[in-house]
Amino acid sequence: MPHSIRPGDLLAGRYRLVDLLSESGNGRFWRAHDRILERHVALHVISADDPRSEGLLRAARRSATVLDPHILRVLDAEELDGLCYVVNEWGTGTSLDIMLGAGGVLSPRRAAWIVAEVGAAATVAHGAGVAHGRLNPENVLVDLHGSIRVIGWCVDAALHGNPDPRVEDDVDDLAGLLYAALTGRWAGASDSAVPSAPREHGRVLRPRQVRAGIPRPLDVLCDEVLDLSGRGRGLRAPESSRGLTAALEDFVGDPAGIPESLVERLVSRGSGPVRFSAVPELGLRPADEPEVEPTRVVRAEDLPRDEPTTPVADEPEAPEEPTVAVPLEAPAAPGPETEPDAPTQVTEIDTDLDADTDADADAGGEPGPGPVEPGVEPEGDLPTQAGLPSFDDDEEERESRSQRPVPGPPPPPLEEPAPRPLFAPEPPDGGPVRRPRPGAAAATGAGDYWPWDTGTGHGTGTGTGTGTGVGALGSMTHTGSGVLGEGVGVEDDQVPGRSTFRLAALLLAGVLLVVAVAVAFNLGRGRTPLGSVPEDEASSTPGSSATASATPEPLTGLSVTDLDPQAAPPEENPELTGDTVDGDPATSWRTETYKQDLGPAGLKTGVGLVVDLGSAAEVRSVELDLVGEGSQVELYVTEEAPTAVGDLEPVADVTAGSTESIELEEAVAGRYVTIWFTSLPDVGDGFRGEVSEIRVLG
Repeated sequence: MPHSIRPGDLLAGRYRLVDLLSESGNGRFWRAHDRILERHVALHVISADDPRSEGLLRAARRSATVLDPHILRVLDAEELDGLCYVVNEWGTGTSLDIMLGAGGVLSPRRAAWIVAEVGAAATVAHGAGVAHGRLNPENVLVDLHGSIRVIGWCVDAALHGNPDPRVEDDVDDLAGLLYAALTGRWAGASDSAVPSAPREHGRVLRPRQVRAGIPRPLDVLCDEVLDLSGRGRGLRAPESSRGLTAALEDFVGDPAGIPESLVERLVSRGSGPVRFSAVPELGLRPADEPEVEPTRVVRAEDLPRDEPTTPVADEPEAPEEPTVAVPLEAPAAPGPETEPDAPTQVTEIDTDLDADTDADADAGGEPGPGPVEPGVEPEGDLPTQAGLPSFDDDEEERESRSQRPVPGPPPPPLEEPAPRPLFAPEPPDGGPVRRPRPGAAAATGAGDYWPWDTGTGHGTGTGTGTGTGVGALGSMTHTGSGVLGEGVGVEDDQVPGRSTFRLAALLLAGVLLVVAVAVAFNLGRGRTPLGSVPEDEASSTPGSSATASATPEPLTGLSVTDLDPQAAPPEENPELTGDTVDGDPATSWRTETYKQDLGPAGLKTGVGLVVDLGSAAEVRSVELDLVGEGSQVELYVTEEAPTAVGDLEPVADVTAGSTESIELEEAVAGRYVTIWFTSLPDVGDGFRGEVSEIRVLG
């Protein structure tokens, strides 16, 4: 191949080479610009004497006959000036291998949709007898709109030495694309840069063995096509791409929103200006400047002057000098009350004052303050941080602030009140007198006293007591007659707290009475004093029988019919269905012997039995006695006898052994229990399922 080909060269007087994308052997893949149609194209170039040149031109002519929007079509093919080249339509986006490497595996619906789109293009091309030959992730492109485009149809295989690819290899590669999108590993027939699928005992693992959460229909589809289980079967017919695509489209359903979501996974979304937010300029501290405490900077333009500063015309600007920190007040010598390490309050003065001072002098005004040198005490008063003048306030505001009244000193503290004794002192002469309570045992001199009676009593009356009192409120005299008689300062013949005790006693008596009535009522009903059921009677109550009956028990009176909606006529050995509920394990119902297993890609999607319970019941589990192992069984519970299971939701899905007990997490009510087989055991000459006994527990 001529070595003079380089970016910028013109090929065939039309295609300007722009960028070398890849190079393998003597072949090169370029991005070129079509000068006639003003568009970018993909250009495959090899030497005319290359053994692949004839097959490449033949593959290009075959690829040009396929018209499908998913395929980047061939635009031109020629052999000129010792070169053989093929021109393809240019596509912009991210290939599947880069998408998987950058963002990980795809969700099941996205993966199925991508492969279904590639399968639709393969169906059209295979109908014309044209195969791709290398349907690997590198040749599947997701463009900027989320659409799927296929690169190098039939041409890429010719460049890799395979000018006549087979349709069967494309079907394997379609399943390999699905495997790669779900697991990130490649298991197709062609080679790929994606890491190979893991193997165990020389067999490629199924997708569900590589990554958890992969739906079973997609796992079964990969197994059917790639023959992962090693049973010598798989889809190899030319029309298999159509069947595989239909199965994937059924799984995806409505694809709305999937192309838009794939755009978010693109690694590159085209070129364009990159805009960054503005970065603020940061001042740099000189390397030899010591660090000081945060200070307040006072610029020359902020200092007070008698006249405004007027710059001199055409005067060169003074060079910028570093800022100098000047102390406002000399710190006191360290003493007992002064910390030696306390920071000094400083104010930074801009040394640009030199230029400003000269400008003031030239303008005829008084010169401003001169430059301040480090270590020299400035003459005159410098503004301090506490006394900086304010240039934003007017004169009236400053005068009003200066004339504000100064607040007076705080009031003196209140005098502490004289302490009062906690207990009354002993009665001195003329002090308080303690006298016995009226009606107390005065003869013995013992009894209760009313404390702190500050007066003396005397008087006459016909009541229970007499007296007059003189106390803190002054002299008080009371004279009256009534039921209690006539007297002064009649006292109550009550002990303090006695009424509260009586009230508490009454409340306690009431509570005890209520408790006694409740206990008597419970005993009268044959219960315990607290109202519970005695232990000897609890075992015979309806609640205990309900608890005992909660244990699942086999249902009786079952009848069984076969269900085979995809057969003509729709039946599967109906004369043997009764053998599954006769209690004899020697008799059984069996399916036909199929050359191909059931499933989405098989002759039938499934076959099964319908068990009639006689009436609606709560189904807890189903026990099966099967002949052979490896059956895939789905369980349905419905109110009506089903004619198909396509629209039903299974309550269980298991891979059954020879004896299988399908336990339901919650009881499901229904009359009909459908046992649906989606995969049958391999019996050597085909696939056949056999059921000897069915037991339904509810």
